[in-house]
Amino acid sequence: MDVLLLLVAAAVCALICPYAHASRAKAPALPIQSEREPLPSKGVSGCSFGGRFYSLEDTWHPDLGDPFGVMHCVMCHCEPQRSRRGKVFGKVSCKNIKQDCPEPDCEDPVLLPGHCCRTCPKGDSDRKATESLFDGFEFFQEKEDDLHKSYNDRSYLSSEQMNTGDSKTDFVALLTGVTDSWLPSSSGVARARFTLTKTNLAFSITYQRMSRPSVIVFQDSDGNTAFEFRVPRAESDMICGVWRNLPKSHMRQLQEEQLRVSMVAADGRREEIQGKIIKHRALFAETFSATLTSDEENSGMGGIAMLTLSDTENNLHFILLMQGVIPAKENTSPLVPIRVKLQYRQHSLREIYANVTAHDPDFAEVLTDLNSRELFWLSRGQLQIVVETEGHNPRHISGYITGRKSCDTLQSVMSSGDALTPLKTGAVGSAIFNLHDNGTLDYQVQVAGVSSDVVGVTIEMKPRRRSKRSVLYDVTSDFVAAPAGGRAVGSYGRMEARHIHMLLQNELFINVATAEHTEGELRGQIRTLLYSGLDSHTHELPFPLAGQFVSPPVRTSAGGHAWVSVDERCHLHYEIVVNGLSKGDDLAVNAHLHGLAEIGEMDESNTNHKRLLTGFYGEQAQGVLKDMSVELLRHLDKGTAFIQVSTKMNPRGEIRGRIHVPNSCEFGSRGEVVEEAEFDDLVFVRDPEELRKDPHTCFFEGEHHAHGSRWTPHYNSCFSCICQKKTVICDPVICPALTCPHTYQPEDKCCPVCDERKAPKEITAAEKVEEHPEGCYFEGDQKMHAPGTMWHPFVPPFGYIKCAVCTCKGSTGEVHCEKVTCPPLTCSRPVRRNPSDCCKECPAEDTPLPEEGELMQADGPRHCKFGKNYYQNSEHWHPRVPLVGEMKCITCWCDHGVTKCQRKQCPLLSCSNITRREGKCCPECADDFTKEEEMMKMVEKKKSWRP
Repeated sequence: MDVLLLLVAAAVCALICPYAHASRAKAPALPIQSEREPLPSKGVSGCSFGGRFYSLEDTWHPDLGDPFGVMHCVMCHCEPQRSRRGKVFGKVSCKNIKQDCPEPDCEDPVLLPGHCCRTCPKGDSDRKATESLFDGFEFFQEKEDDLHKSYNDRSYLSSEQMNTGDSKTDFVALLTGVTDSWLPSSSGVARARFTLTKTNLAFSITYQRMSRPSVIVFQDSDGNTAFEFRVPRAESDMICGVWRNLPKSHMRQLQEEQLRVSMVAADGRREEIQGKIIKHRALFAETFSATLTSDEENSGMGGIAMLTLSDTENNLHFILLMQGVIPAKENTSPLVPIRVKLQYRQHSLREIYANVTAHDPDFAEVLTDLNSRELFWLSRGQLQIVVETEGHNPRHISGYITGRKSCDTLQSVMSSGDALTPLKTGAVGSAIFNLHDNGTLDYQVQVAGVSSDVVGVTIEMKPRRRSKRSVLYDVTSDFVAAPAGGRAVGSYGRMEARHIHMLLQNELFINVATAEHTEGELRGQIRTLLYSGLDSHTHELPFPLAGQFVSPPVRTSAGGHAWVSVDERCHLHYEIVVNGLSKGDDLAVNAHLHGLAEIGEMDESNTNHKRLLTGFYGEQAQGVLKDMSVELLRHLDKGTAFIQVSTKMNPRGEIRGRIHVPNSCEFGSRGEVVEEAEFDDLVFVRDPEELRKDPHTCFFEGEHHAHGSRWTPHYNSCFSCICQKKTVICDPVICPALTCPHTYQPEDKCCPVCDERKAPKEITAAEKVEEHPEGCYFEGDQKMHAPGTMWHPFVPPFGYIKCAVCTCKGSTGEVHCEKVTCPPLTCSRPVRRNPSDCCKECPAEDTPLPEEGELMQADGPRHCKFGKNYYQNSEHWHPRVPLVGEMKCITCWCDHGVTKCQRKQCPLLSCSNITRREGKCCPECADDFTKEEEMMKMVEKKKSWRP
């Protein structure tokens, strides 16, 4: 599923309001470029190349953009360098790798699209190369009872739904005090769980017997600090964080278990605990855990237990990781006997005897056939696991077993498409859960967009038969109805151990039944959402996204919810989860990930402001939107903003939700608003001293300008400048094409205007009286425009929008803007010549040469510079690219001083076996190539027969 996400505000006063009342016609749709992918924060070593950031040791094929594309025969490398002061930085080096291609061992090698080296057709080399991509990944068998589903339960997360782009790897670390160091030790023990997704490492850390740490430090294999995380103050014993944009070298060390992590507490006596980050297979199935500590002070002893229940029997599997329990210096025998006990209130329930070594103190065992009392105590967090050594100086560590703790969010999106009988109602349900150590489950459920009363809210297992639901807990009594939905907030204190296990294994569902659909209108799987840095997940319900909220409403099978927050820097953080899109919709989605968002109306009565958030595949998306406009932040503060998810099936919106995020981001606004008309001529000026102290102020032409302010520069009155966080952006005024037969250039204007004096018409006396003598004031560029003039609107911070033309209505003094209508095109693949052009054009194979009179003009067409060469107007050439040479498949030409390039248009191929011959610009069907080659050989043979 490829989805476009839009953040939509209910009104845009900065651009639309000045002329919103001029006409009831539909407002123009103005394109706004989507935000580029943010670069990593300062301090991260790496290389910048082509507008993208690469970590140290990264390799890539450079992308020269359209029409050149990716240079598959050039390999670039971000090489780590060290300055004289020892600071590590990156340096880009590129080389042509074509000479390194191995010689194929077949007679007729082919060049596949997207490759540099020729390979043998239908050989095993490609398959082996593909298989090597999966080295290091662990695969788990699909559950047997999921292979043949007789009911609609597509929301169940199976391995086939997990693609490699979303693959993640889990790690764990046991942190204990250091006893063989001169630094003060600690009695503290911590368990850290890490999840690597792409280049981000999320971590959840719980600790005992120490004060709250102030900093977490990651160290590389050389003992150098790789990353520091400042721990925020809180009352909890849980620490949540994300290490973003791991360099490739550190990712490799993480996979090789060469990274260490330490925590330092500085309140009062300084304490430090540390440990090694390792992989462990038990993390995949873990549903219960325990942290084991010692009663001895500063002993350096500790341990963690990872536990899980069997799927079919009441067997408790566990693995113990220990540190300091068996010191190597005291070990006189290779095997040390230990005793593992399961206790309830100091009463031993079960005992296991085993032998471990000092070098490998890990221990795994199964406690079989737990009885009902043991399972009850397990669910309440009252069972204790104890490890003791035997002998002269016994050591002892212990800890209570609870449900697995993490910073991840237990949540569910309920959609009508995932109901046991699939529906398309456009309603949505949303829920979050919080599991306590004593087995109590807190829940918050909201339902929106249903057309009949809610009659049931239940937590269920997968149905065993098609028509038989498996209800575990009924929470309908907590549901408070509201128009088209309602909420349920409460706690359930009697969860069984088996159900806790299923909850943390993503095997439970929540079902909402309505009067119209008594078996269920909405249903969703309760799934764990990986911690992303947003702390609002655990205590705030997300904003629901439903088809019923779209204008006009959409009866869709999909639903979703979103968490949105604004930080102290006024950056918008968002995380969206969607559910219930049918397979047909998934295949039909065709969104442009780097396309244009539009500014325009959501319905007939309101104008709106859209900003593209992101395009995404799968069921969730997250990100940060920076440089938010003050208007959009105001709408978020007032609750008049929306998030909308659009698909190819519903390009005007499939699900939508109202967003309310209170904030105080007024910095950069124009200050106070004076409503009385008699004060229109007043100009409010900020204190010069205040401007100088402002870190976002721009200094230009000897003057300070506030962030967000606009002005006309002294050097050229036909330019307009804007200050964007210390950066001045000046754009020339773009003059629209005039359709009138006679124009003239006023001395005080930048653009020509229609000469109405040469097109006389009868004007009544009433019209003369009504004609506005001063013209029109446009809020976008904050300028007066003469009656009848036309211009492209200026929209900060994007500059002039060429896809719209505004006109000053002389009779009323109002501004009327319309979207430019592009001419119909007959070609199948139109192109946009320049990024700022509004309309696409048909690509021309040849550009006509200028007429003779045009060449004779003294002020003739400008020449073009490409690389180190100059070309005359209309001259054609094949560009030369360093390390590659002449690119014969691309033709460039000079168009009045502007260099334009185009790749040769290739026909669409319907065959499945596509190849590319060396020296050819377009791919070919392999079968046609073989036939053509046989024909050429026959022709050569016939020639050799002739005397």
